[in-house]
Amino acid sequence: MTLLSVDNLSVRFDTNDGQVSAVNGISFDIDRGQSLAIVGESGSGKSQSVFALMGLLARNGRATGRAVLKGKDILNLPARDLQHIRAEQIAMIFQDPMTSLNPYMRVSDQMAEVLMHHKGMSKSDAVASAIRMLDAVRIPEAAKRIHMYPHEFSGGMRQRVMIAMSLLCEPDLLIADEPTTALDVTVQDQIMTLLKSLQAEFNMAMILITHDLGVVADSCDDMLVLYGGQVMEQGKTVDLFSNPSHPYTMGLLSAVPRLDQKTDRLVAIPGNPPNMMSAPSGCPFSPRCDHATDLCRSSVPPLVAMGERLRACHYEKGAVS
Repeated sequence: MTLLSVDNLSVRFDTNDGQVSAVNGISFDIDRGQSLAIVGESGSGKSQSVFALMGLLARNGRATGRAVLKGKDILNLPARDLQHIRAEQIAMIFQDPMTSLNPYMRVSDQMAEVLMHHKGMSKSDAVASAIRMLDAVRIPEAAKRIHMYPHEFSGGMRQRVMIAMSLLCEPDLLIADEPTTALDVTVQDQIMTLLKSLQAEFNMAMILITHDLGVVADSCDDMLVLYGGQVMEQGKTVDLFSNPSHPYTMGLLSAVPRLDQKTDRLVAIPGNPPNMMSAPSGCPFSPRCDHATDLCRSSVPPLVAMGERLRACHYEKGAVS
């Protein structure tokens, strides 16, 4: 049974210079225990997509479409209703744990507050449950360290604290927004391995937001490639990695360093992501695509099924491979 079904999700922002379309009609389904990666460069609309689901858009933002969680449309729910859904059904890990944690409160107080508010636990029971969750995310001496302040933890340990906090209420869906951005490569691998094991242990669905395809291959079942707020390609991760068919997906994968290729140079996609205040009239990737023609620059390609994947491109794969 589908846990979350997102249909034609769009996000608009009203600014002094006019309306900005940050996300344009994305759709996906995710089942319990399944993992989905939403990938793309900065400004592609990844974070705004999940902020819309969580009701965390800025005041000038507006989301349209549908997002049905366990049979209920949660898009644009009143704040009071969303409070019951956040943490209990959907939890989110943000990319910078130092700014997500209150520097003036001990970790024990911050974690206990979640359980006291959502589960009605006493302070002592909440702290005991928090200690067990810190043990689950592999924090050494959890019973002692829970009483420390955030600045007393390393970056990797702070991220583990944030993961523990997000799992306290055992949510159905975990959203991880660039969870390894500020961490070194070794710690990144540890965090992703931890998330994968916790997902299996709690039978959660997970949405991973990232620009780093290096963390996606072993972590997610499906992948959705965003550019300029639009879906470029969508399908099984293993298929998109082994046989990408959209020029943008090819460019992202070519930019990932590989141990099986002997080269001293990284391959970069030329140009810059589009300014969404003046987005291209056709395919948003056309100004940076080596295969673009007048049709690409004038007409937005529809998202079309190609076997088990979806792709938005005017050309057959053979013309761009």
